[in-house]
Amino acid sequence: MTGEATVTVQPVTEQAVVLRLSGTLDAHGAGVLGRELDLRLRRADERGLRLVLDMSGVRHVSSTAVHTLDLHTRHRAADPVLVTGATPQVHRLLTTTPLPGIRLYPSLEGALAAVSSRRASRNARTWLSPAGDVPGEVFGLRAKARTSGIIGIAQGILIARYSLPGPADAFALLRAASQHHNVPLRVVASAVVAAPPPLTEREWFPGRRHAPPPGLGLPQADAVDPRDRRQVLRAALYAAVTLADADAAEIHLTDSVQDEALVLEAHHGLDAAYRDCLALVAGPPAVCALARIAGRPVTVADVAANPELAGHPVGRAALAVGSRALHAVPMVTDAGDCNGVISLHRVDPGAWLHPGQEADLDVMAHGLAMWRSWYGRTVVQDALEYLHLQAAGGG
Repeated sequence: MTGEATVTVQPVTEQAVVLRLSGTLDAHGAGVLGRELDLRLRRADERGLRLVLDMSGVRHVSSTAVHTLDLHTRHRAADPVLVTGATPQVHRLLTTTPLPGIRLYPSLEGALAAVSSRRASRNARTWLSPAGDVPGEVFGLRAKARTSGIIGIAQGILIARYSLPGPADAFALLRAASQHHNVPLRVVASAVVAAPPPLTEREWFPGRRHAPPPGLGLPQADAVDPRDRRQVLRAALYAAVTLADADAAEIHLTDSVQDEALVLEAHHGLDAAYRDCLALVAGPPAVCALARIAGRPVTVADVAANPELAGHPVGRAALAVGSRALHAVPMVTDAGDCNGVISLHRVDPGAWLHPGQEADLDVMAHGLAMWRSWYGRTVVQDALEYLHLQAAGGG
């Protein structure tokens, strides 16, 4: 941009591109600003990206530039341009004038996190589609796409937070934290997006205390490492199948970054098509979603006789794997928060669990909920502390 103002473009994630403005946006620069917005918005739309306008380096904005911004964005109220880092003077101008096509965020990190939440919510609805005769390799591509968005947003946040050269450096930090603390890469990335910014240069969560892990209440629990997420979930899955005399089972955990959607984390006896369909559950009529919303167990005695389920992709997926009866138990903490659901399948229709089994499953689900809460406060935060220390150069 000519005069005292400059503009640079930086693709920070697979979902967003940042237009960085600096200097003074006076009447002369308003015309160039308009041309840049027109070009960058068109290119972003063609690539399916969100445009983020970083104004942290802008010292002054004229009324003409504000009018230009409105002229090029007012039609985007449903998909606004995200504006970040405005100084108090610039912020006052942008808030006193109605600008339906922009949305203000105090930081670039906050804007990128919002991009992630919006995209994830949309994906949660999109992935619940009939699998049909989709080849197996397509399931893998879908699974990769479901996680790459969150990882990309985390990379963008790390680039902005630590002034990293590019996405590769951010990915290296995520991978190092994942491997050092044996936390799945997707879980680390989600935590980066969801957690508040680090409180000090040396510590992300100063003053936090490490509580001992809660009792798992699983068979041979002493042989299960509570810091090993996969090990705990597999042990809980097989214990639930045995206890309930079920033919198949699955465990979903909530993800705050994805509007508390349920993410499939462990499964037994379910084929690839079913797992693809139930990989990310945003809401009913999936039985796991019903149990999460109700906060109590939900039983479907016969999927085929349930009109809402039988005519929906999740019901058809269950019938395709031979499941006629379903029972879902929410994982509820002492505070009343549901952070996951255990779902059980039976080939034969009918409610099959007796009261003793239901009570034991409730106890198991509660124990798993308390473990998951501890794991997030302890192991995941340990991984974030490690990442922060590495990025700050103190590793």
